[in-house]
Amino acid sequence: MNRYLAVTVPPHTFTWLYLLAAVFFILALKALSSPKHARYGMWTGIVGMVIAAGITWVAQRAGHDWVIAVAFVAGAAVAVPAARFIQMTAIPQMVAIFNGVGGGAAATVTTVEFLHDSALGIGAAQAVEVIFGVVIGCISFSGSMLAFAKLQGIMTGTPITYEGQQFVNGAVLVVAVGAAVTTVADPRDLWLLLTALAALAVGAGIVLPVGGADTPVLISLLNAFTGLAVAADGFALDNLVLIVAGTLVGASGSLLTKLMSDAMGRSLPNIMFAAVGSKVTAGAAGAGAADRSYRAGDVTDVATLLAYSRRVMMVPGYGLAVAQAQQTIVELAKALQDRGVTVSYGIHPVAGRMPGHMNVLLAEANVPYEELEEMEQANRELPSTDVVLVVGANDVVNPAARDVPSSPIYGMPILNVDQAEHVIFLKRSMRPGFSGVENDLFYDPKTIMLFGDAKESLSKLVAAVRAA
Repeated sequence: MNRYLAVTVPPHTFTWLYLLAAVFFILALKALSSPKHARYGMWTGIVGMVIAAGITWVAQRAGHDWVIAVAFVAGAAVAVPAARFIQMTAIPQMVAIFNGVGGGAAATVTTVEFLHDSALGIGAAQAVEVIFGVVIGCISFSGSMLAFAKLQGIMTGTPITYEGQQFVNGAVLVVAVGAAVTTVADPRDLWLLLTALAALAVGAGIVLPVGGADTPVLISLLNAFTGLAVAADGFALDNLVLIVAGTLVGASGSLLTKLMSDAMGRSLPNIMFAAVGSKVTAGAAGAGAADRSYRAGDVTDVATLLAYSRRVMMVPGYGLAVAQAQQTIVELAKALQDRGVTVSYGIHPVAGRMPGHMNVLLAEANVPYEELEEMEQANRELPSTDVVLVVGANDVVNPAARDVPSSPIYGMPILNVDQAEHVIFLKRSMRPGFSGVENDLFYDPKTIMLFGDAKESLSKLVAAVRAA
C-alpha cells in the first residue's frame, strides 16, 4: 500500500475499483464486436485501463512510485508515436510485436515473483501458476517476434521446414514439459531458466512452418497465449484485474482463432502443423504460367465496363493497404453510385495480414457499414454481379482453394469472384499472392488485368468513370 494513502484508503476499495475496470473491459469487448460501436469500445477500454493502471500505481508498497512512473513514461514514449504514425500496412506487424512484448512482460513478471518467493519457500500451487505464466509468455514472445519478422519481410513468409523437424519439435516440447514438472517439484532458478529457454524454442517451432496466408490465424492464437500468460500473472500476484483482463483476452483470442480456422475451412492443427516435415512447393496451381496468355486492359476500357454495369462488387486485399488507396476506392464507388450502379464490398474474414484488416481499412475511409458484405452474403450475390473489382487480393479469391486438391490453400473458403460476369484485377504484376500460389483466374477469358499502382489506377478510373 502506498505510504501516503495506506491509512485513508480501505483495502477493499481497490478491489471494487479493479472490478469496475474489469466491467469496462467486458463492455469494450462487446462494443468492439461491431464496427458500428468500435470507437465507443476503444474509449471504454481506455477508461478501464486508466483505472486499472492508476489503482495499481496507488496500491503498490512505498518506494515503488518512481519505478512505475518511469515505466509509464517509457511505454508512452514508444506507444504514442507508433499509434499515430504507423502506416496501415504495418499494423499487423505492430500488433505482432506489441503482443510479443506483452507475453515477454508476463513471463518476466512471473519469473521475478518466482525468484522473490523461492528464497522464502514456494508451494506447489504457486509454482504451477508461475510455470504456466513463464511457459505461455515465452511461447507468445518468441512466436510473435518471428511472426513480426515474417510480416516485416525480415525473413521469408513461406513455411520453413527441414528434415527431422517433427523429432526436433517433439524433443523440445518434452524438454519444456520435463523442466516445468521438475521446477514444480524442486523450485530452483536453474530449472526455471531451462523451462523458459525450452518454451522460447517451442514458440519458434510453432511459427516457422506457418505460411504467410495463415498469418492472421497465427496472430490471433498468439494473442490468446498472451492473455493466458497475463491471467497466470494475476493468480501469481493475487491481482483481480490481471486475472479478469487476461482471461478475457485469452477467451476472445481463442474464439477468434476458432472462427478464423472455420473461415479457412481447416482445423487449427492443420493450419499450424500441416507443413511440418513436408517439402513446401509454392506453385501447386498454374504450372507453366509464363507460357500462358492473359488479357491486359487499359483504364478507358475498364472504366466503361464499370460505368455501364448494374452491380459492381469491390474486393479489397492487402495491396489496397500497401497503396493507401482506401479513400480512392471510395471515390470510385461514389462515382459509380452517382450513375445508378449498385456498389458493395466483399470482405473475406482473413483478407490482409491480421484479423479484420479490411474492415479497419475501409472504416478509416468512412465506408458505410451496410455496404460491407461478409463472405457468405457476398457469395450469394456474386452470380448476379456484373463486375468484380479485385484490388490487391489474390489468395482469398483463388479458385485453387476450391478446385485443386494438391494446392497448399485447398479447402479454404473463398470469395467466388469467378462466378461474376467479369473480373478485373488491379495488380502491379502477375506475381502470386502472399501464399505464393499461382491464381488460374488471372488467365480466365473473363478476367482483365489492370497493371500499375492501385491508388494511381483507381484515381484514373474515377476520372474516366465521371467522363464516361
